[in-house]
Amino acid sequence: MSTTAPARLRAWAQQKWHDSVMWNDLIQLVKSVVAAVLAWVLAADLLELSQSFLAPWSALLVVHATVYRSMSRGVRQVVATVVAVLLAAGVGQALGLDAVGLAVLLALAMLIGWVPWFGPEAITITTTALIVLTTGWSEDSLLLARLLDTGIGVAVGLAVNAMVWPPLLRHTAVDSMARLDEGIGQLLQDIGRRLASGPVEDEVAGWVERTRELDENVDEAWALVRQSQEAAYLNRRREAREVRDPQPWLDRILRREQALAEVRSMARTLSAAVPSQAPWADPFGRVWPELLVATGQAVHDTDTTGVAGVRRRLEELVDEVAAEGIPQHWPVHGALIINLRNLLDELDSLTELGRRIG
Repeated sequence: MSTTAPARLRAWAQQKWHDSVMWNDLIQLVKSVVAAVLAWVLAADLLELSQSFLAPWSALLVVHATVYRSMSRGVRQVVATVVAVLLAAGVGQALGLDAVGLAVLLALAMLIGWVPWFGPEAITITTTALIVLTTGWSEDSLLLARLLDTGIGVAVGLAVNAMVWPPLLRHTAVDSMARLDEGIGQLLQDIGRRLASGPVEDEVAGWVERTRELDENVDEAWALVRQSQEAAYLNRRREAREVRDPQPWLDRILRREQALAEVRSMARTLSAAVPSQAPWADPFGRVWPELLVATGQAVHDTDTTGVAGVRRRLEELVDEVAAEGIPQHWPVHGALIINLRNLLDELDSLTELGRRIG
């Protein structure tokens, strides 16, 4: 156990070192800290604003995963803060700081937060109004200071996120698609190797379940591609131009969805064929599992030549089976051949797209 622990730790560290998602999160963490500290220094030391806690707080709220989202959230946050400060001042003047005033303030703030435009900034209205009412609302200078604190935090957060390595998330999206390729390829290889080794009654349900898990990876890839497209808006980096219209990526994920549907269809066909094991007579039972393994290796390696080779071998298998006449289990053979042929059609496009955008 002691000898394997360091090896596992090294493998984990190596995986994290090449994990673009981890690096993106780490960069965002550093930028959030820098923005908050810089906003505090400007508000507290340079402008000497009293109780300037809203500046770093606003900066933290504004630094998002994309510049576009930071800008849109920044506008909403400024409006939400202005509304909260004016609401706290009005309630404070009318009712003062007591249980009734606090209840009225919270109720009004939450009602205003129901306006759909505020979105996640609804909580900003409530918390900011509560802070302003309980820490000082009677002086106009304090209210103006609250607004100025917030403005400084929003401005610093936007500037840091836009100027200091603005996130593009291109590699994150590409890595998600590459992991999906690896998952599909590994599943195909596992199915082929298991079929070649004997009865598989206990394996088919697990293969179907793995296709469902890969469907979740497809959803994740969709989300990351859309987020990468959003990250390209208002982004000054040169690479942003090609990400604003990620049609090759969208095509690639659509092809993956169809490829997974074909794999799931294969597994269900196998579940109907498995009880007798009769469909696995030569030559089909020997060659088809080998083709499945070769297909999985090709998609794993984004290998166009490998896909073309499997296609040729599949056509040869069809000719060989046809030359022997109509076999007893031709429905199963035919269904599996069509599944694999359709899968190869999708992989032709997948590997070509892989060279263009990988």
